[in-house]
Amino acid sequence: MARGQSATRTRSRDPLLNKVIAGRYRLETRLGEGGMGVVYRARHVLIDRVVALKLIRPDLRGETHLRAWMLREARAANRVDHAHIVDIHDVGETEEGELYLVMEYLTGVALSSEIAKGQMPIARAVDILEQMCAALARAHDLGVVHRDLKSDNIMLTVRGGRQDYVKILDFGLAALARDPRLAPKGAVFGTPEYMSPEQARGEDAIAASDLYALGILFYEMVTGQLPYRSSDRDTLLEMQRTAASPRPTRLRQDLPELAEQICLKLLEKTSENRFRDGHHLQEELKKLQRSLPSNVWEVRKGSDVPMAPPPPPPAPSPGVVEWSRRAANFLRATSRAYPNGKAPDAVAKASDHIWEVAARAARLEGELASHSRKLEAIEKRGRALRAEIGRKVEELAGEESRAMREAAAERERGARLTALRSRAEQDLRSAQEQASRTRGPELAKAYQAMGGAQARSETLQTVIGDYERRAKDREQYATSLRKQIDDLKAQLQRYSEALENDLQSGRDRIASRVREALGYEQAFQDASATLLEHLRGRPECRELLEDVAKEMAEEHEARAMMTQGGGDAAHPR
Repeated sequence: MARGQSATRTRSRDPLLNKVIAGRYRLETRLGEGGMGVVYRARHVLIDRVVALKLIRPDLRGETHLRAWMLREARAANRVDHAHIVDIHDVGETEEGELYLVMEYLTGVALSSEIAKGQMPIARAVDILEQMCAALARAHDLGVVHRDLKSDNIMLTVRGGRQDYVKILDFGLAALARDPRLAPKGAVFGTPEYMSPEQARGEDAIAASDLYALGILFYEMVTGQLPYRSSDRDTLLEMQRTAASPRPTRLRQDLPELAEQICLKLLEKTSENRFRDGHHLQEELKKLQRSLPSNVWEVRKGSDVPMAPPPPPPAPSPGVVEWSRRAANFLRATSRAYPNGKAPDAVAKASDHIWEVAARAARLEGELASHSRKLEAIEKRGRALRAEIGRKVEELAGEESRAMREAAAERERGARLTALRSRAEQDLRSAQEQASRTRGPELAKAYQAMGGAQARSETLQTVIGDYERRAKDREQYATSLRKQIDDLKAQLQRYSEALENDLQSGRDRIASRVREALGYEQAFQDASATLLEHLRGRPECRELLEDVAKEMAEEHEARAMMTQGGGDAAHPR
């Protein structure tokens, strides 16, 4: 049997396909399975929005603390709201206690697939790295760390005609696996090939850990190889902790010196020796981009990333207007088949019920449309708010980063002069001792030497004091910026929580009404099947029921194809 046929049969046996999750998302196709759960392509039953829905592993469902942690982490990641981070539309748990995460549906390829083809053009690798850096800088500014950045978590797609548009997936979710109740004490979690030295030692990931992973990714993109390789996990972790960082120019001689410096700085074993933050790295990447030849983009025009096809349209489902027309045809057919009004009980009940259901569904559709418009307005307001505050935080954090680096540079200059001042003071003491022992004509020279040493010491002290004052000024400025950043972050959290409460209330109302609508849909289909079964063989009803029977067969076939179709190879696992 061919692999494709086997995969299709496996998916067709998935009992969750065509199920509606949280009263809103109908699962259409299973895309894949990863460490955290199963990913499906799903469709919002009201607004026809295609999404990627991740159902968390069944063995994590019973962990109450993990559910609360995941909800908090996913919502925190969603507050970042950056163009290069996958959008999270919804997060919660079903009535059955299943955790779910609803993300924007992407079509494209994983960065790992492109790296597998070999060394990338330098300009392309730097472009991809710069986009990742921009996203991480915003996330770190808002206190969110990815923790498991790797090439499988980077999607390359097309946006507005721009190739290699980066989207980072799975922010923060890797920390779920760190719960001590799920693994032995001291266990190390994550992807060893991209793990920072501090993570390899079993310590918590920090913002600098994500920067280290960027160094691994940069090395891998420009050389086509990982910097540290071993089939043994423990050996690989030890290499991450202690092995010297290999120079990428050993494998890529045309790599610019600045590019290698950036890569090696990202791969420093001590986190303090890496870039101060994403803003610092981004400045260097911008400098590197400006130094690259301007014609590199012309080379890339013929190397577009292959895109997966867009998701298919939804399976046809009769709307309430169509329900009314179909119900009217059934009633007319019933009247023709039983002109004396003495239809069998099953037919009479189905005729009454199908019209009643169609009328109720029509009223409910108007309510759902109103609820959906309100919910979309809240979501739009939330996105605008997060984006506005995020941009302000990013701007202030970038300025804070520069101020702190300038302060550090001033102190470093002062530190170098402090050593010179120490020698000047030693010279002054020596001159003083020499003057105290000198008599006669040499005394004037001794005092002159003592005065020169004292002048040098005082001058150096003045310059050191200037450096110290400038450093303190920059640090005070950075402190004022930090206060503004913290105020904005607190404001974002308050607003986001309020908006999330409004969103959840709206989602709950819609979910309740959608469940009611799904009940109507099932009742309408059952009544339709009953009437079609009784009336199909009646010659006087043939004309009225031909179109109805054809439509119902097409709907059934389309749904069957939808649930049995293969994965899109679009959204990473």
